Amino acid sequence: MIHYLIGVDGGGTKTRVRLARPDGSELACAMGGPSALRHGVDKAWRTVDAAVAEAFAAIGIDAIPKTECAIGLGLAGVHNKEWAAAFRAFDHGYAAALLDTDAFTTLMGAHNGRPGAIVAIGTGSVGEVLLPDGRRIEVGGWGFPAGDEASGAWMGLRALNHIEHVLDGRTEGGDFARAVVAACGGNRDALQVWLGKASQTEYASLARFVVEYGSVDATARAILEHAGREASEIARALDPDGDLPLSLCGGLGETLRLYLPAETLARCSPPHGDSAHGALRMIAAQLKEHTL
Repeated sequence: MIHYLIGVDGGGTKTRVRLARPDGSELACAMGGPSALRHGVDKAWRTVDAAVAEAFAAIGIDAIPKTECAIGLGLAGVHNKEWAAAFRAFDHGYAAALLDTDAFTTLMGAHNGRPGAIVAIGTGSVGEVLLPDGRRIEVGGWGFPAGDEASGAWMGLRALNHIEHVLDGRTEGGDFARAVVAACGGNRDALQVWLGKASQTEYASLARFVVEYGSVDATARAILEHAGREASEIARALDPDGDLPLSLCGGLGETLRLYLPAETLARCSPPHGDSAHGALRMIAAQLKEHTL
């Protein structure tokens, strides 16, 4: 018997878990580190299990009763079929598990499973639409550094490029550049070491400086305005006629609303729920379908 539903939103920076009863009533929420599949299948499952254990601990249960749990997971990196297959093949111990992209679970959460579009902006970025006829279309989601336009990692890469120019004397730098240089070690040699080790998550960590200095530094503002245009292009490709509801989601979604072109901003409405809510909805729907 399934006594608990678990919804997981796993990205390149953090993991959010929501624990609920089979009727959907939420019991607890917990957070963990990154569980994107690019970090490795073993690490992803360890991170998920640690966050799930924390959620159960919050309701007074010391160990995860996996044989009583159905878990839905929306994870970054599912587009890589080899990573996804390895994740599904892992001996996880849950009574039922369903894996999909974090874009799909974000979409399910944002519009309560109804037709609509989302552009999710976090460590990475992706857009997805559910059409009235049931079709799903995805835009972006190609991964960093080749894609993920408007994302935290994308912003961080541009911030790094700016400070390289500043350190070389190719352009002038202000407080924004000094803050990024300090975060990466403080000098050219330290920056070279940082670049040699940095992952998508480290690049995304620099987006906070872009946001912080966006109102006072022309370069930071230009990065944010460019990100707003990229997010708008994703939205346009998803729903060219603009007929469906659109939500900007993810950790940087609300921030980028300020930098969207006016016509895109006019279409936006707040998401009803997050990706972990969507993952709960996804696993609940599968269980219902299998019991009918």
